[in-house]
Amino acid sequence: MDGLGEEELSGASPGGSTQSAVSEQPGMSVGLGRGPALLNRILLPARSLLEEVGEMMILTGKTIAAVVRPPYPYGGEFVWQFLFALRVCWLPLLLSTFAISYGAPGLQAANFLTVLGSLDRLGGFFVLIVVREIGPLITATMLAGAAGTAITADLGARKIREELDALQVLGVDTVKNLVVPRFLALMLVTGLFNIYAILFGLFGGILAALVHHQPLGPFWATFFNNTSTTDLWGSTLKTAIFGAIIAIICCYKGMTASGGAEGVGRAVNQAVVASFIAFGSFNYAFTQILLATHPNIITVR
Repeated sequence: MDGLGEEELSGASPGGSTQSAVSEQPGMSVGLGRGPALLNRILLPARSLLEEVGEMMILTGKTIAAVVRPPYPYGGEFVWQFLFALRVCWLPLLLSTFAISYGAPGLQAANFLTVLGSLDRLGGFFVLIVVREIGPLITATMLAGAAGTAITADLGARKIREELDALQVLGVDTVKNLVVPRFLALMLVTGLFNIYAILFGLFGGILAALVHHQPLGPFWATFFNNTSTTDLWGSTLKTAIFGAIIAIICCYKGMTASGGAEGVGRAVNQAVVASFIAFGSFNYAFTQILLATHPNIITVR
């Protein structure tokens, strides 16, 4: 009796082998093992994203500190990057701004306003569309797609060839000599391109008014009645910050590329997509803040 009681307590089988309660149910052990693995698979992308965002914020802080801290050895690189961005972006930017402004807010808005009998309000409509939104967004899109990809590919190739590691071994500050000139060049060129984007966007509106046989007097009257200095400096400031965001993301993706030529291509793709998401999200926040702090620009005159 005593021996049988010990076998029952110890979980011994009649054959003498012992099995635990968990081993008798293999499905339970598999299920318990899948839980943490599935959770890790779900949380790993979010964790990687948060780490990248944190590293980009650190790079932004280092870049701003390097901009204001002497010495300033990046003058030649800054000029070259500025001229390169001008050369590769100016024609696609102007053509796309004119085409989009003429097609979407020009012809379609003119057709809608004609139905309402208020085609003379087309100029005021272009303040909302071109000056505040289309001009900055098309400028940022062109810069990210042309200059941003070139920055990522250049720095990514240097990273793959271990040139960046060699510069650090030699004591060269890669942030000051590589990131800062690209950061400043893209900020300056996006602010400049925004002005041209607004001008060519207005040409699209003028052409749409002429196509609908509308005199340009009402167009300019409603345009200037609804335009303020807040719209102009807000649009330029927003676009310059777009350039800074694109520069930081593209430089980071290039300097952290890995995996050979395939890794550089993957970094370029990720940089463009991340830039679109970043400046699109910032545009929402900036517009909300601008409208909340300057309620006078909300009123349509």
